[in-house]
Amino acid sequence: MLAARRVPSEDWERKMPQMTSFVRLLVKETEKMMSYFFKGGVVGDRDEEEDEEAFPSPYLERPILDKHLEEGPSAGGIVFALASVQGWRAQMEDAHACVPELPGELAGWGFYAVYDGHAGSRVAQYCSRHLLEHILATGAVTPDEDKEAVKEGIREGFLSIDRHMHRLGRREGWDRSGSTAVATMISPRHVYFINCGDSRAVLCRDGSVCFYTEDHKPFNPRERERIQNAGGTVTLQRVNGSLAVSRALGDFDFKEVQWRAPTEQLVSPEPEVYEVERSCRDEFLVLACDGVWDTIGNEDLCAFVRSRLQLSSNLKDVCGQVIDLCLYKGSQDNISITLICFPGAPQVSAEALQREAELEELLESRVADIFEEQHEEGLPDLLYVMKYMSSERIPGLPPGGGITSKRNCIAAAYYKLREEYTPKDTLVSSWTSGSHLERTT
Repeated sequence: MLAARRVPSEDWERKMPQMTSFVRLLVKETEKMMSYFFKGGVVGDRDEEEDEEAFPSPYLERPILDKHLEEGPSAGGIVFALASVQGWRAQMEDAHACVPELPGELAGWGFYAVYDGHAGSRVAQYCSRHLLEHILATGAVTPDEDKEAVKEGIREGFLSIDRHMHRLGRREGWDRSGSTAVATMISPRHVYFINCGDSRAVLCRDGSVCFYTEDHKPFNPRERERIQNAGGTVTLQRVNGSLAVSRALGDFDFKEVQWRAPTEQLVSPEPEVYEVERSCRDEFLVLACDGVWDTIGNEDLCAFVRSRLQLSSNLKDVCGQVIDLCLYKGSQDNISITLICFPGAPQVSAEALQREAELEELLESRVADIFEEQHEEGLPDLLYVMKYMSSERIPGLPPGGGITSKRNCIAAAYYKLREEYTPKDTLVSSWTSGSHLERTT
């Protein structure tokens, strides 16, 4: 398997004595969110409310679950779709770019990117509109495809837009935001993987992960070395105890060492670029922000997407199911995913559809059994049903998704039975936030 270099994270337990109020805030907010997510309630008291006024939480009391969904036309046999959701974050800071066919002589090329903004959305939004033009302005991307020239052109495009934004930001008073960027440029012969930060690209070939990009984290040895050489520290796995990524566009407060080159600053705007020769066995490629990768690994995501593609040719629906899965697994970030399918992608299968129908019948039957076993002691709540079924060995669950990915099916069966078991005059809906994930815009 081809893979970018990856470095295991440091031992978290060794860092526990350095816990700060920031980490304690995250713990408190996580407890609050999980209480709402599974019980529909809100925890908190007067003191907590006063604390939140003094230190506004980066999270919402209730998540915004309306999805933004797009799909694009086929170009060269390649189709794509994307989905994003604000989720628990107070602001939506992600952006994207999808250009299935480049102009002029590069008509056989495509460009796709996901930008994960932080501390604001200005940089992510600007990059989504202008990064590609900075790359193409280098003149290095040409139909004859000199691979090394293309990679250098991409690198120079990143450095160019970062310099340009730095000047604009000073002149126009931009916010202090930054953005990671994960992108792919697809030519007739190669796939170029581009990464700056901790978003990630994964290529599935022949049913398994063929390539994935490296996350740029401050604790990676070579990233730590650059940070320390620039006069910084890595504390709590963050640059100067603040920023959780070591490479990003923007974040100009971390790029003020005048006598150092852009690639030698505390935070570097330099992407890593890899090329992989295309194959007829290529199935699909996923670009996603860390709101996805915080909850699911490369192999599991690829397995889950493969299984969903055998059930639906609607790529927007597949992307939406990935977002639902990540939310159910506890993702607290904005979530954005772009799915790019090659001609060799899995196709809808009658056998797979039959297996899924049988699985859903089995799940509905198990919910009914739990109600029958428990109703005399009081109707079980949805959390109890989910926990109960999670402890069972249920055959045929989606690979990579497990019982969590079938929560919508279980919830639908649960509320149908709850209505049947509850007298009409006392029925009160308590449909939890998790059951609303089908809503789209």
